Amino acid sequence: MFDFAAARRMMVDTQVRPSDVTDLRLIAAMLDVPREGFVPLDKQALAYLDLDVPVVMPAAGGRPARYLLKPMVLAKLIQAAEIAATDRVLDVGCATGYSAAIISRLAESVVALEEDSELATAAARRLADLGTRNVTIERRGLTAGWPSGAPYDVIVLQGAVAVPPKTLFAQLKEGGRLVCVLEEGPVGRAMLYRCRNGHVSGRAMFDAAAPELPGFAAPAEFIF
Repeated sequence: MFDFAAARRMMVDTQVRPSDVTDLRLIAAMLDVPREGFVPLDKQALAYLDLDVPVVMPAAGGRPARYLLKPMVLAKLIQAAEIAATDRVLDVGCATGYSAAIISRLAESVVALEEDSELATAAARRLADLGTRNVTIERRGLTAGWPSGAPYDVIVLQGAVAVPPKTLFAQLKEGGRLVCVLEEGPVGRAMLYRCRNGHVSGRAMFDAAAPELPGFAAPAEFIF
């Protein structure tokens, strides 16, 4: 029988810690949350590898392909967001809920946004199985965020974007942070955006690649 607990420890020791992830709360969360429970049964052997694990394949009834981010990329994004125990977090594109489960152990509350109804249902079920009580699953398109719950201390995007997500910037609290992967050719950049005095500015943190989130592709250009 596959030892998922040992694989989880190996993931943290060989992928997360060596990538300068030092937040002990985050490390404890990644050691505690069973990632294999958030992927399809036929993908569980991939759950702890250094890759983006598919949870929806592109041929599945026309649904966009969806993935759980690589453990290292997810951990570094969350650490950069500096989530406090009193923070309210918007998790955009939560898929099956793994990211929300991790963030829930760091924040006061999480709004987990998911547009795919099957993924949202799976996320709600899996989070309930873990006894997670501070996550609310909301179902709607990802690009608009969840303005009725704004403003947020932190917004985390579970995938890459082609351009900065300005609609989501407007949902940040003063001093709030947004983290995402911004596409720049084959290798993108993990970005940290911060709201100060009503203005949002960003800085690159590290090179990162991630699957693109639905709706966040570059807008079409007019050709004359």
